[in-house]
Amino acid sequence: MTEEAAAEAARHREKMAKWKSAKDKILEAKTREKGLLIVHTGKGKGKTTAAMGLVLRALGRGLRVAVVQFIKGQRQTGEKMALSRFETCRFYALGEGFTWETQDKQRDIKAVHNAWQRARTLIEDGTCDLLLLDEINIALRYDYLSLDELLEVLASKPAALHVVLTGRNAPQRLIEASDLTTEMTEIKHPFRAGIRAQEGIEF
Repeated sequence: MTEEAAAEAARHREKMAKWKSAKDKILEAKTREKGLLIVHTGKGKGKTTAAMGLVLRALGRGLRVAVVQFIKGQRQTGEKMALSRFETCRFYALGEGFTWETQDKQRDIKAVHNAWQRARTLIEDGTCDLLLLDEINIALRYDYLSLDELLEVLASKPAALHVVLTGRNAPQRLIEASDLTTEMTEIKHPFRAGIRAQEGIEF
């Protein structure tokens, strides 16, 4: 190693040591644990996909997981097929499909209410550690579900329960109540180039 390279390596080690010291101090101050309220929203693709990543991580750690899908339901999806293999994961696809496919508002509302009753039971009975409420934000957007009721139930959930809510247009009050909100932003999408939804990628 040249003298110049050795000096550069020494500067790098010193810089990284300072960063590590600073990060360690920050981590030492983070001592609390709690069940998180997590929101994935935005117009970009990936909200459910990211949430399914959390589901897989939780299952890998031996946590009890439940998934309730509010809008999706008619199509057999890769995530549903995969997660059905886990004994500690319950999967409820209770939607009727996209609202423009059903074309029946009362049927959509009934499906949302059925999904919400299932979700509410899972929140209150303490039988899961992580609960994914997939596309619930869509139900809130169309006023098929009461935001006041949802927030009230979430406020009284078991302290250790993690709840993940996905879908576009998350209400501001839900974002304010959350511990973590991520907004997916679309930059480029294959659908706009004439590429259809494909197995293993979109579903």
